[in-house]
Amino acid sequence: MQPEIRYAGTTDISEVQNKVLRNTYLMLSLTMIPTVIGAYAGLSINFSFMAQHPVLAMVGMLAVMFGMFMGIAANRNNTLGIALLLGVTFLLGLMLGPILQVALHFRNGPQLIAMAAGGTGAIFFTLATIATVTKKDFSFMGKFLMVGLVMLILASLANMFFQIPVASLAISAIAIMIFSGYILYDISQIIHGGETNYVMATLAIYLDIYNIFVNLLNLLMALAGNRD
Repeated sequence: MQPEIRYAGTTDISEVQNKVLRNTYLMLSLTMIPTVIGAYAGLSINFSFMAQHPVLAMVGMLAVMFGMFMGIAANRNNTLGIALLLGVTFLLGLMLGPILQVALHFRNGPQLIAMAAGGTGAIFFTLATIATVTKKDFSFMGKFLMVGLVMLILASLANMFFQIPVASLAISAIAIMIFSGYILYDISQIIHGGETNYVMATLAIYLDIYNIFVNLLNLLMALAGNRD
């Protein structure tokens, strides 16, 4: 199974796009395995350094992740790209450790995590179905989503200093909307030929799902968490 699907003169374009979409969904399901393993490992790790130095920890994590993203992009046409993709999903699963540890301090923590996972799955399958069945081109959303993402990152960084609870809830809600929009955009890119490499497509959609889950869990802990 080659990551790169190239168009040939006699190739049916819709068939090529369907193959990329199928391979993307297959790889997306495989990424859940290292994610779960990483998340389980993260539950037993002491993340006190991140709590004491949140900005430094975030900068370091982003540097490592962007380095791996660049490695995936550079090797998207070979098996090293797949290995790096699975490695990234393991690390991101590991980074779920802090929020899962917080969630499990609630009496209904397991239920909150299950609700966040179920809600994320429902959002993904609904939007993926809309993008696939309607075949509407959502590429027009790209610029708006990018502007929204930049503003979201800036707001998140600012709130790390101000620690305003209401702002945290608003940021999480907006993040869910932005990454939901990205699901429509990223799947539309595959359907309309804007993305022909399933490794890169998987990375994009995985990050959408990951961020929706994290922010949905944040909202559920704030609104439905039971410490008593």
